[in-house]
Amino acid sequence: MSAGRSRSVPLSRRRLLGVAGAAGVAAAAGVAGCGSLTREVSGELLSSAGRPPEPYRVPLPVPRTAVPVRTTRGVDHYELVQRVADVEILPGLRTQVWGYDGSFPGTTLVGRSGRQIVVRVRNELPVPTSTHLHGGIQAPESDGYPTDLVVPKGYRHDPAAQGKGGHGAGHGGAMHVAPADWKLSQGVKDYTYPLDQPAATLWYHDHRMDFSAPQVWRGLAGMFLVRDDEEEALNLPAGERDIPLMICDRAFEEDGALRYPSLDSSLTGVPGVKDAYMEGVMGDVVLVNGAPWPELEVEAARYRFRLLNASNARRYRLELEPGGTFTQIGSDAGLLAAPRSHKKLPIAPAERFDVVVDFSQYPVGSTVTLVNTLGEGGTRRVMRFKVARRAKDDSRVPAGLADVEPLRAAAAVAERQFDFRQTSASDGTTIWTVNGKPFRSAEFAARPRLGTVERWRFTSDFHHPVHLHLAHFQVVARSGKAPLETDAGWKDTVDVRPYEVVDVLARFSGHRGRYMFHCHNLEHEDMAMMANFQVV
Repeated sequence: MSAGRSRSVPLSRRRLLGVAGAAGVAAAAGVAGCGSLTREVSGELLSSAGRPPEPYRVPLPVPRTAVPVRTTRGVDHYELVQRVADVEILPGLRTQVWGYDGSFPGTTLVGRSGRQIVVRVRNELPVPTSTHLHGGIQAPESDGYPTDLVVPKGYRHDPAAQGKGGHGAGHGGAMHVAPADWKLSQGVKDYTYPLDQPAATLWYHDHRMDFSAPQVWRGLAGMFLVRDDEEEALNLPAGERDIPLMICDRAFEEDGALRYPSLDSSLTGVPGVKDAYMEGVMGDVVLVNGAPWPELEVEAARYRFRLLNASNARRYRLELEPGGTFTQIGSDAGLLAAPRSHKKLPIAPAERFDVVVDFSQYPVGSTVTLVNTLGEGGTRRVMRFKVARRAKDDSRVPAGLADVEPLRAAAAVAERQFDFRQTSASDGTTIWTVNGKPFRSAEFAARPRLGTVERWRFTSDFHHPVHLHLAHFQVVARSGKAPLETDAGWKDTVDVRPYEVVDVLARFSGHRGRYMFHCHNLEHEDMAMMANFQVV
């Protein structure tokens, strides 16, 4: 969220400026013939200091589900404590994490559509936090705006210190925050979620100004599931066969500590990462639910997997080996109208795919591996399933899932364009920007009216997963052509690839007030690739 400065990435800069020119021309012309160019562009790999563990040696953990601390007048109240904890991630070693309830991933929250819940977040960490319910429709004061902070007891908040030197100088996020926009809650904050939305797989994570990336890397993320009657009537796989899978990558020191290239490892002073990693930090160990390349014993039956890419910057293309099909039943913000079958699932940071895998298609005793065909070596592996036994299975995937209203282009009351790219600053440094500007808390890129639909066009010089707070949208075009099969349904995050022009129809419903949209490559977000919009 503070603009990054780079003095030693000439190759990346030449490549990105070339892409920027092509994308800009395409966008200006209103065409996107470059959209078929989908080569991978990535930053430097952050390697672990020690030898990574052997894959498929640990069982898949499933985070515990939170229970309300009390229920009053039909409102369920929960409490999450952010605290430091030592946990075992790599076998035989201890890793210090910053976790909700001291765990990584955090405790899973489960709510019901239309039933309000209140989550009290208590901060016992050494730094401020801001919790964002990603995909939630909530009022601005509960949305986790990056300057709406929960400050730990005894912490002296000094935003000016974040703008001194390094990546914070000149274009720092803190330097572009109006003094009145810093809102501090001492030690604890209540977040109210009305859950006026259908069943969906959401997640929650830290959103602190300038420091989201390292704080999520240290463990501040968890799953949030919304259920409703319509979903439960479908007889989809449930219970122990309904499993969230939070996929992310990390790097480790020899002693098991998390490795991350922060300029200030205390996360209290200068924000940002070392120059080599400003394109995004990617580790060499893939974790699923906080375990390295785990194995899950399954029965020969259908399983529902709620896939989340919780990586800071890594994109995945998931496949099943020795072959298999993902039956997609849901996207970011809810169920699809009808199931879709995929052999491959490209998933960018913050995207979710709700899928069913039928293990009755495999012989008992066989193994099925979930792989990432965009990765190499260890990052090609994700996890493994072992088909242990036959079992009764009464679940099904019906031909119709949910009543999803397709938005019409004619319904859009406005059209706007937002260009995500690396820009040269006046002092010769490079910064990540939206429409050529770094984030400023007092500026608004759009003022949509409550209850309306707008057409937003995203252009890009790099892989930028674009996330809108509050507003859900439908992808209607990629580079002037039809969207991908995997773009279906209501979404809150879309992967905008190099040279590409992506059009979405966004619905602004629920609440008035200030929200934001940004790149969900967390290092880009921390380097100011964000903008505000005001729902009026």
